[in-house]
Amino acid sequence: MFNWKKTFFPRGIILINSKKVSALVASSVLSIGMFTPIADASSTVYGQPEKVRIQLASVETAYKKEDLIQKFRQLFPNQFEFLTASDFQMSSAHIFPDDETIRYDLQFTKVLNGKRLYGYVGFIGEELEVEYFSYQPANIADALFPAKVTKEEAGKVAEGFMKKFLDGKDYQLESDTSNYFSNQLLTEPIRYSFTFTRTKNQVPIADQMIEVYVLGNGEIGGFYKTQQNQGSSTFADVSKVKANEEMLKKVKDHLSVDLNYQINYNYETGDRNVQLVYQPTNRLQGVHALSGDWLTQNGYTANFPAKKKIEKLTAKPLSPRQEGVTVAEAKKIAEQLLAVTSDKVKLTIESIQETQNYNGQDVISVEYMYHYANGGHGSNLEINKQTGEVVQYYNFEEELLREMEKNATTENSLTEQEALKKAIAYAKKWAPSYLHNYGMPIEEASFDEQTGTYQFSFPRLVNGIVVIGDQISIGVGADGSLNSLNVEYQEIESWPSSEKVISDEQAKTLLKDALSLKLMYMNPTQNEKGNRYDLVYVPVFKGDMYSYLDANTGEWNNLFDAEQSIAITHPWAEAELNYLLNAKVLDVKDVEKFNADASVSKGEALKVLVNSLTYFHHGDYFFGQEEPTQTFDNIGVKHPLYSVVEHAVEAGIINPDKKFDADSSITREELAVWYVRVLGLEQAAKDSSMYKLSFDDTEKIETDKKGYVAVANSMGLLKTEKNLFNPKQEVSYAELAVSTIRLAHAMVDLGRDLH
Repeated sequence: MFNWKKTFFPRGIILINSKKVSALVASSVLSIGMFTPIADASSTVYGQPEKVRIQLASVETAYKKEDLIQKFRQLFPNQFEFLTASDFQMSSAHIFPDDETIRYDLQFTKVLNGKRLYGYVGFIGEELEVEYFSYQPANIADALFPAKVTKEEAGKVAEGFMKKFLDGKDYQLESDTSNYFSNQLLTEPIRYSFTFTRTKNQVPIADQMIEVYVLGNGEIGGFYKTQQNQGSSTFADVSKVKANEEMLKKVKDHLSVDLNYQINYNYETGDRNVQLVYQPTNRLQGVHALSGDWLTQNGYTANFPAKKKIEKLTAKPLSPRQEGVTVAEAKKIAEQLLAVTSDKVKLTIESIQETQNYNGQDVISVEYMYHYANGGHGSNLEINKQTGEVVQYYNFEEELLREMEKNATTENSLTEQEALKKAIAYAKKWAPSYLHNYGMPIEEASFDEQTGTYQFSFPRLVNGIVVIGDQISIGVGADGSLNSLNVEYQEIESWPSSEKVISDEQAKTLLKDALSLKLMYMNPTQNEKGNRYDLVYVPVFKGDMYSYLDANTGEWNNLFDAEQSIAITHPWAEAELNYLLNAKVLDVKDVEKFNADASVSKGEALKVLVNSLTYFHHGDYFFGQEEPTQTFDNIGVKHPLYSVVEHAVEAGIINPDKKFDADSSITREELAVWYVRVLGLEQAAKDSSMYKLSFDDTEKIETDKKGYVAVANSMGLLKTEKNLFNPKQEVSYAELAVSTIRLAHAMVDLGRDLH
């Protein structure tokens, strides 16, 4: 029997059915990082297109679980002998639209000495080559901070594993990759990440990489291969490439710059900050190393793409579709947009709710389902509550019918200009009141040859400057129908002034000086049959793919800022403080002026605990709630610590009360209470009569806190000095850092998790 499945994604996930298979098609998006400009969040490394995944419900020839287990044991001889067949589970196979090589997934889990280990393995092709592996051992204590192995030692482990088990002789370790992860939980193993790129003729292949993860105890924690389909590939002759110097001069001669606003969105806090940056006018993917042609997102061109004039989409504000919209009216709008054209598909509206989307807009979210012969799938559509305008929509039916009718051909009868006119008309029909904030496309449309779909991006304009990270995206199908519509409008209180930015000429000089070209094999035409890899010179600024030029300072910054260039110094807590700093647990505005011996406030201490011990996204914490909870009278929704405080209440770290004094310093006895609650030992600590303390300053400890102090001290979380606990002493940042890491180890020992 087919399992019904519903997923609600901003860009959509589709379940399809054909004559042979039922499948889950998910548009995969590679999130470059938490601080990536939103406009580039779906970009892939080196500009390679992402593939969609099709989950198969059945296959004609399928491997059994025992086959996968046998192959797994060959990769890790002797390491997992303790696992039995019952510890493994096998999931259904899947393929990619342009790659019919079948893939299989295997997962395993087991409890050893009261602690659970788990892992995942993926296999590809008839030979069941291992494509990915992820593993967390039962005992992770020695993989926590401080790690047993350094990053350099872990790198040697990764290289050894590549050579021994992954046929890594034709791979090179990349030194300029920026692997970004959100804040590392202190209760999870340290994971060092290393990227190896496959080479041909000593030239890296852009879409064939292996990511290897080494745990802090020196064990392999996982790997993942990104690779094209396993058919035969052809590679351009490297002996015929034009000289790097010649191509570099060509790129520099055509280089021009634009001043842009860039919106950086922190997915952890929900905060947005705007800065002025300089970028190349034409964001080329590269230059063909043999012909010298320019590589754009739609292929090669001999002529350098001309700079487009910035032109507003509408000169004056247009009236909204309507003044406010009811739930009933929103349902009618959804039914109109989602109406099916085939008797093979049936639409049902599952639910409708008033909420806020991640951009802070009041919307009515319509959850819907498409039903067909062997199953169904759904997503959601968003309508602005004040204007009745559509801010998020994707046409699933077209994808469904294309997959169900395999013989159907897509004939594109629209030119790009005709499709653009359609896109503008749809924008005026469905989102008119936004349009005066946006401009005409300044980059060429993305065209999908398989579907005949054009994708247009209308950039936001502020003070005549293009905004990176805020756009209206519209897809127009081959028949002229509306394929997708997404309005990324974001409320920004203050836009930086451009009065003090460096000049265009200064920026141009800085970009030229920082520019280099990296020779790579790329397959830019993945829609074509076969794998033809061209030699392409890829532009790189300041030595990596994620650098940008600050228009105010003229300095180069990186989207990731993985580690602070300036370290905190301290006589006995330096390692702990810097680990929390680089793990984005400790928020320090100016490292050079930071005083680790200063008292920490309750609010800051709570933020450290929540950030380091729970996976928690501040800005999204109450996303979708109609009426967010407010526990304390003085900590409202707009308070900067609101989400932290509410999450701490939910986790049981602090108790509800009239007020929470976030600005007052926290004492050692108060911190002891929080730590005991984190460990789930409060019931044992509440009865202070059970504990006999022998500190010289026991009488200074509040009676109702003596049990908590006893537990925290006995577990080594908060230690004494000269037999003094100093209960009223204010906790410093240094002591908080050291004791929080001790707390994390205690949580792991007890098998305790916070959510």
